[in-house]
Amino acid sequence: MTSGLALGLQPGSPLGAAELVGLFGHFMVLSLIAIGGAITTASDMHRYVVQEKGWMGDDAFTASIAIAQAAPGPNILFVAVIGWNIAGPLGALATLGGILIPSTTLTLWIARFARQRRETRGVRAFVTGLAPVTIGLLLATGWVLAQPYLAAPDRLVGAALLMAVTVFAIARTRIGPMWLVALGAVAGALGWV
Repeated sequence: MTSGLALGLQPGSPLGAAELVGLFGHFMVLSLIAIGGAITTASDMHRYVVQEKGWMGDDAFTASIAIAQAAPGPNILFVAVIGWNIAGPLGALATLGGILIPSTTLTLWIARFARQRRETRGVRAFVTGLAPVTIGLLLATGWVLAQPYLAAPDRLVGAALLMAVTVFAIARTRIGPMWLVALGAVAGALGWV
């Protein structure tokens, strides 16, 4: 299924109650491993909704994220757009509720716990140890989002070059990420990717 808001069509087909509960449950699990934000779990969202369930296509998935990230507001909006494209308003509620409820509850509890123990070795080690996990999850997400562009022969060179420039700039310079987003927008507008 490739229908949905991301492609300018109507919301996705309604799912049965069991499928909506499954969608909600899967996003609840993703919520608990979304270290660095929900976008870090986009690769598993893709695996579940595109590859395993077939509820949307690669293009609709990538467009859902792109549209939501370009819109003003919180970055987590892409989760609602994916749900909307799968099953309309109930799909948006299932995905957004699933991703928000566990992580919000856990964050409130951990924030209170860590605030009281912020100078302990364990809390400092935990915070330091999350950095490589976040980087790995972001790289996996970038790889999934790049696949439609890397698979197209006319976009392969431009997409690979843009990714290499972005990784280098983030790792070795102090260039702000918004400049890299602007570079990607210009490259896309010129048809290079």
